[in-house]
Amino acid sequence: MLRRIAVVSTTREVPLSEVAQTAAALQIQVSRDLGQHWSAQACVSAFGSLSDIPTGYWPIVVSDTIPEPGAAGMHLDRHGNPYCLVECGPTWSLAASHECLEMLVDPSGNWQIWGPSPMPEQREVGYLVEICDPCQDAQYGYAIDGVLVSDFCTPSFFAPEDDAGARYSFTGGIERPLAAMRNGYLSWFDPVSRGWYQQRYFGSRPKFSSLGLPGAAHRCLREFTGRAEADHRRLSHFSAAAIERMRPRLRRHAAESTAAAELLQEEIGALGRRMAPLAFNQRR
Repeated sequence: MLRRIAVVSTTREVPLSEVAQTAAALQIQVSRDLGQHWSAQACVSAFGSLSDIPTGYWPIVVSDTIPEPGAAGMHLDRHGNPYCLVECGPTWSLAASHECLEMLVDPSGNWQIWGPSPMPEQREVGYLVEICDPCQDAQYGYAIDGVLVSDFCTPSFFAPEDDAGARYSFTGGIERPLAAMRNGYLSWFDPVSRGWYQQRYFGSRPKFSSLGLPGAAHRCLREFTGRAEADHRRLSHFSAAAIERMRPRLRRHAAESTAAAELLQEEIGALGRRMAPLAFNQRR
């Protein structure tokens, strides 16, 4: 099924032109990159306001601030439809890409794949399929037409054993399955202890955390694991070093776009000059 994704900004800090550029990059990422590995396709469009979005679209809303730390990320409304909240910041396109891909692969926010636990005392556990969380740091992202987008796990990442020929994430940044990269995390359910756990890599090394069980306020497991994890708002606020790493590609893209725009303007002007004699002859 072809899903429909709406990207919209409710902040003056992100104008419609920037929203449109990011939506175009996400469309390429979904059609060209995600489609190679996951059976998910979508039409991604930019809109000027929430009231412009037609019914049936899944919104990604960029706002000035998200006061509640656990509110950033994907949610389900009272009718079970997914939507995403992204905070405005220097790397908001990375956060939007992250949420867009995860929403498309698992719109219910509850899909689990079973495999061996990274904790020695556990056996088979159910991994929540959050394809961007293990590699969510900006250093693993990549650029599409000058827009920073998120790396994502492939189905091989959730395989029970290493495969020398496997690709565990789209960029190849993940080198082994079922393991979080720096500033990433992985969530799973252990049926023996009847609890949820995470492997978090936010310091010098990965650590395990017990989450307990979701409460009645959580409409899906992604809401639960997202609130337990470090604040998702930070995906929009990665360091200047992350932006600087992308800057040469962004500058090159800007220069290419400016040159292409100038060429098009010249072509339009030349078209008018070429057509003028024909119009004159037709009037005679």
